[in-house]
Amino acid sequence: MKRVLVVDDSQFMRSVVDNALTDAGYEVETATNGREAVDAVETSQPDVVTMDVEMPEMDGIEAVERIMSSRPTPILMLSAYTAEGAESTLDALERGAMDVLQKPDGTDSRTIVDLADELVDKVDEVANTDVSSLALARAAAAIESVTSGRVRQSAVVSMESIGATSVGTGSTAVEVDDSYLDDPTIVVGASTGGPKILERLFATLPIELGAKLLVVQHMPAEFTERLANRLDEISEYDVSEATHGDLVGAGEALVAPGGHHLEVSSNIGGQLRVRLDDGERVHSVRPAIDVTMKTAANRVTDPLVGVALTGMGRDGAAGIEAIKSAGGRTIAQDEETSPVFGIPKQAIETGCVDEVVPAPSIADRIVDAFRTEGEYNE
Repeated sequence: MKRVLVVDDSQFMRSVVDNALTDAGYEVETATNGREAVDAVETSQPDVVTMDVEMPEMDGIEAVERIMSSRPTPILMLSAYTAEGAESTLDALERGAMDVLQKPDGTDSRTIVDLADELVDKVDEVANTDVSSLALARAAAAIESVTSGRVRQSAVVSMESIGATSVGTGSTAVEVDDSYLDDPTIVVGASTGGPKILERLFATLPIELGAKLLVVQHMPAEFTERLANRLDEISEYDVSEATHGDLVGAGEALVAPGGHHLEVSSNIGGQLRVRLDDGERVHSVRPAIDVTMKTAANRVTDPLVGVALTGMGRDGAAGIEAIKSAGGRTIAQDEETSPVFGIPKQAIETGCVDEVVPAPSIADRIVDAFRTEGEYNE
């Protein structure tokens, strides 16, 4: 029987989560703050931890950092729907937490029952995952240096030191020359475990490439705006959360807002215009990777690359097929560096993925895909 550690200073919330997971067949232990959680992980070695953000004695952010340093474990954050809660949760994701679920706050139709159902599904998703890649990312981040206000990783990190089987390297911006195609567009899709991988990608993708980027990360509203702000801080690209009718040009990136699909509506003069749609969910999610990739495949006539990153489910597979059919290039993250190998696996199984690469190499392969020496096939 899989074990889950439920960490929350609210007795009501602990009871809700405990009952839902117990009914789903999990063995549940509880803790009331981060300090208790760190100790419980060491002694009980749970398969998954659900973690509140704001708690007395030690908050969820510090607890995540300590757990990922000493005994890496899949951690799901339960966060209040506030600006402060969103920012703190992204801090936790940066330190190695896998995903976030929003606590109901009465502003929409979501209820405690909805949260319990979503949480059981998410625990099912991550219970058997290997978090060594997230632990690696956290270890690499710990030795990053800041150069001219931009994050640059500056050392080689041994994965063996955190229980993995290969060596990952710190990242610097990929070097480019003048032999690249004009007006490139990149569409990136990710879910569970994605924010940290996206940070690595944005920190290393060179502005000289002059690409336009569209990012779909499965994440609730409010959190996507914070994610866009963080990517903007660490990247040379101008990154923002998309709004209806936005134009995106060379050196700019848009992140799909939580609760809305992001569609490409036109491609004129090297700029993309996008629109937002709050219609039905696709693959039970909104935004959906497939929506953005399919509309990009239909409307982008310039060089196009689609990237499928870590996450659970089939979202992105049809989008990768569409991009490949339109003459674009396609890349999927490999299993070893994917915290959850669902989205990349489903994309690969379509037979439409050109390259399967580890997370540290994705920026390099994107740049290579736009070289003019015959590597890009329109």
